Amino acid sequence: MKGRILTSVLLTGCFLICAAIATDLSGKWSSTFKTPDGTTFPLSYVFKVDGTKLTGTVTSPQGELAIADGTTDGAAFSFSVNVGGTVIKNTGKYYAAADSAGIDIDFGGAKMHGKLTRPQ
Repeated sequence: MKGRILTSVLLTGCFLICAAIATDLSGKWSSTFKTPDGTTFPLSYVFKVDGTKLTGTVTSPQGELAIADGTTDGAAFSFSVNVGGTVIKNTGKYYAAADSAGIDIDFGGAKMHGKLTRPQ
């Protein structure tokens, strides 16, 4: 009996580890942000992870922007986008178990926080 329980626990653990490794920040994400003045706007992200390098695009109602200087360690990530000559810093944390991410945007001193989810 103990052997079966131990085997079940080990197999479940291996499955969860494999699922966590297979799942990463790569793919499509979306969020809605609220500016300090109360305006809301949607953003869509497409992330590509290659080791510690993070690339991709951010799409807003004004158009698509390339991600620059992107890095990730699997959980924490950061990148910037250039909007009309203004570099906007983005930092975040990926939560593999929930398959979601929290992201902070610093737009010239105005701070915004959002939750990224994968579109259904």
